[in-house]
Amino acid sequence: MILSSSLNRFSLTLFFFTVAPMVASLEATPNIVFVLVDDLRWDDLGCAGNEFVQTPNIDRIAREGVQFQNAFATTPLCSPSRGSILTGQFAHLHGITDNTERGEQSHRLKTFPQVLQQAGYETAYLGKWHMGNDNTRRPGFDRWFCLTGQGTSFDPLVNDDGKEVQRTGYVTDVLNEEGVEFVKRKRDKPFLLFLSHKAIHPETYQGPDGKLSDPTLSNFIPAPRHLELYADAAIKRRPNAGVAPTDKPALQQKIEGLPPLGPETGSSDTVILNRLRMLAAVDEGIGEIIKALEEQGELDNTLFVVTGDHGYFYGEHGLSVERRLAYEESIRIPLLMRYPAMIAAGSEPQPLIQTIDLAPTFVEVAGGEPQTQYQGKSLVPLLEGKIPADWRKSVLVEYFSDSVFPRMKQMGYEAVRDERWKYIRFTDQQGMDELYDLESDPYELHNLIDDKGAAGELAAMKQELDQLLESTSAK
Repeated sequence: MILSSSLNRFSLTLFFFTVAPMVASLEATPNIVFVLVDDLRWDDLGCAGNEFVQTPNIDRIAREGVQFQNAFATTPLCSPSRGSILTGQFAHLHGITDNTERGEQSHRLKTFPQVLQQAGYETAYLGKWHMGNDNTRRPGFDRWFCLTGQGTSFDPLVNDDGKEVQRTGYVTDVLNEEGVEFVKRKRDKPFLLFLSHKAIHPETYQGPDGKLSDPTLSNFIPAPRHLELYADAAIKRRPNAGVAPTDKPALQQKIEGLPPLGPETGSSDTVILNRLRMLAAVDEGIGEIIKALEEQGELDNTLFVVTGDHGYFYGEHGLSVERRLAYEESIRIPLLMRYPAMIAAGSEPQPLIQTIDLAPTFVEVAGGEPQTQYQGKSLVPLLEGKIPADWRKSVLVEYFSDSVFPRMKQMGYEAVRDERWKYIRFTDQQGMDELYDLESDPYELHNLIDDKGAAGELAAMKQELDQLLESTSAK
């Protein structure tokens, strides 16, 4: 790695793992602030059309930058999704396929912060790692402030640059304060701030019987100042909320100890309101970081990104806790970016985007050339208002069965979604597949898998899925 040129903040020469060197330079290499919100639905934000939620600072990012209209998680589950964000690879390649203990394995991931650190960036990770309970420093980060396991809503125990420290206060506020402190540091190099919030995930703990707490109850804990926020709000549900599945064999299976899905099994208003109340503290912190950047004259020289790792069900199809399924509420994510040097204010691109696109984007914005191990595509052309002729026409979504939630046992799948159709192939069970025409059925209420009139589309989607799987497999 070489730092040079008085005309540039840095000139980059990298040898990344086993690939060829890349050389680039920029007149003003931007800082990168990446805010990852746990379980954030694409429609939880004011800028996404939510009629009562107050997210003025996140809305500002959209108003002054870009709000992607069709962004998707590659795996709608925390650990695999975070692995894909960091590596630019699908879970079937990077290997973090579930939420079990993945601490040791996650130390070996080849991540985009390692590239930026070698390129001369000062890098920081603050918050929830969520690939195992091990909170020790991962490669690629100069500053390390990591919650233990899932973290706690108050007085979190953290690994603070190698020291176990008990911090006082609401966890979102603690992380926001650390983010502002890092941004305000004096430095002569660009920086990456990776701020990974615990919010808006529930408080998760084990009782004396060893069972996990139930996040459908009162485990979503807002900051005390936000307990009465939205007290008079009327929650507008999607048309598929509370609808018992009648043509989804996978969801209609009888599971011991669980009631059939329907109006009584979905998320309560209290759960939804408390999640959105938790989001208020995240938004306040984003405002504080924006203010700190403005005060230092660095805001317009910063790529500011806000996104989620996957969505969440608010009772759609009778689902609540689960977000692992391939329906829109689970796989769609918000993705907002602000960087005036590259992005026209108020942009709303329509192309299909995935979380694997973030790593190559950050590397290219930093002056590098996306590497061969990345399975995603750099978003730079889209940020500049261009749509490459070879941009993807479909997205691959995958899920690997785990045993955490009884309803999701033996429910692994591979799915493909294009601009109109979605095909879900269940890999652990036969006769469960689903096909949806999202143009006529955006809420996925009518499974067309046995519809003879859709046989041609089904064959085409099966072929597209097979091609995506083959093209993304390790060679």
